[in-house]
Amino acid sequence: MTAALRPEEVTAAAQLACLLEASAPKPGNVTPAAGFHDARYEDYLASAIAIGPAITAAGTQPLGATIRAAVAATSRWVPSNTNLGIVLLLAPLASAALRPGREPLRTRLSVVLATTTVLDAREAYAAIRLASPGGLGRATEQDVACEPTITLREAMALAAERDAIAREYLTDFATTFEVGHPALRRALAAGLGWSDATLETYLTLLAAAPDTHVARKLGAEAAADVQGRARTVLERGGVRTPAGRDAIAALDGDLRDARSTRNPGATADLTAAALFAALLEDGWRRRGGRDTHDRP
Repeated sequence: MTAALRPEEVTAAAQLACLLEASAPKPGNVTPAAGFHDARYEDYLASAIAIGPAITAAGTQPLGATIRAAVAATSRWVPSNTNLGIVLLLAPLASAALRPGREPLRTRLSVVLATTTVLDAREAYAAIRLASPGGLGRATEQDVACEPTITLREAMALAAERDAIAREYLTDFATTFEVGHPALRRALAAGLGWSDATLETYLTLLAAAPDTHVARKLGAEAAADVQGRARTVLERGGVRTPAGRDAIAALDGDLRDARSTRNPGATADLTAAALFAALLEDGWRRRGGRDTHDRP
């Protein structure tokens, strides 16, 4: 990040990241051509816009308040959980981007995550209860049905082994910055458009680790199978070859069922985080070989 961003720029980047993620034809997820039994593509568009005011205020309010406000705003527009994981990832990135100073984004993020509070955890728990994500289950300690007594990062650490989004809080967003963002940069540098680059990023993330949303619903073996299928797609060229695109279509068909139980939702959320980080650090347009933000 070469210059401080204004709140409206961070908001635009967050909304654009959500729109790009929702619009890419990611296997097993809601796309412009395919919905779930409880959510349509248009719901994801509405969700992307709904979080705007909360993201704009991220630099002037606690992290937990941003998370709760974004989820509450979404719930007024859509009938199901469309973006809880995305909000949990984008809110600390937005807070980091709006911190004073010129340090790299991930350095700022580490400060945001290291200074979370018990109040942040309470607000985040309230947001999770409001979103009512499927397959969450019950924890033995600090369950979301109860009021937490530890900080948000400490609460996320308790779930890190079984939840990819929680794991990001513990590792200063290692998957976002070390897998997703580099994959997106490589794809864009190779000349792929944003849709194909987003899809390639998603497949790279899916191949890198078992999706914890699938694992939570169907078990570790099913999640490992989906991970292996994603690796095969990339080995065949992914979005860059006809054989790879055939493999993507086959994977998409295999991941769809009536209740969306094989939906790699955690990977989709991580894809949105990678997009947001890239837009914050690299900008939208490339001019003279460098990425820059369009400023009014």
